Amino acid sequence: MTVFLVDDDEDIRLSLSRALGKRGYVVEPHDSAQSFLDAYDDSRPGCLLLDYGMPGMNGLDLQRRLNDEGRAIPVIFITGHGGVPESVQAIKGGAIDFLEKPFRQSDLIERIETAFAIARERLSSQVQSRQHEALFARLTAREAEIVARMLQRPAETSSKEIAAYLGISPRTVDHHRARILEKLNVRSVAELIALAKS
Repeated sequence: MTVFLVDDDEDIRLSLSRALGKRGYVVEPHDSAQSFLDAYDDSRPGCLLLDYGMPGMNGLDLQRRLNDEGRAIPVIFITGHGGVPESVQAIKGGAIDFLEKPFRQSDLIERIETAFAIARERLSSQVQSRQHEALFARLTAREAEIVARMLQRPAETSSKEIAAYLGISPRTVDHHRARILEKLNVRSVAELIALAKS
């Protein structure tokens, strides 16, 4: 996990990088929002420690851009001159907190740990989602069609009902269903539906 630090104040970048580094955190400092965007790779989990008041693209602008692009990274704002409207906007945008400088290091550490927990949860969810996608990718076109029908009409999942809809025999549907359950590693239609929803 990395703490991505974006602040145009070199002294702040140096002191925070040093303080967090001593506590065992990996810190990647940037002097502008654009510098961060140019270097940021979504596959590297962590949190964004973001100064609100920067020239050019400010912290709220960067947060908005990341949200618009669907790049989910937990954000902690730090600021020397943010007011209530800015902090409300930041929190509405999904920020964990809006800390005013000078802040206690213990408060910052607490927010970073919260951010890391959120990042780990998102990462776990993404991994699980990719695993599920890989399972469903193993289905043939006909099997995928049967699964789609089951998901569209969960009350009409009998082989007879699916066969009537697809214009094939119930026995053929039975064969496909057995293969679907095997490939998806589930034991029932209810489990299949739960897997698809997750």
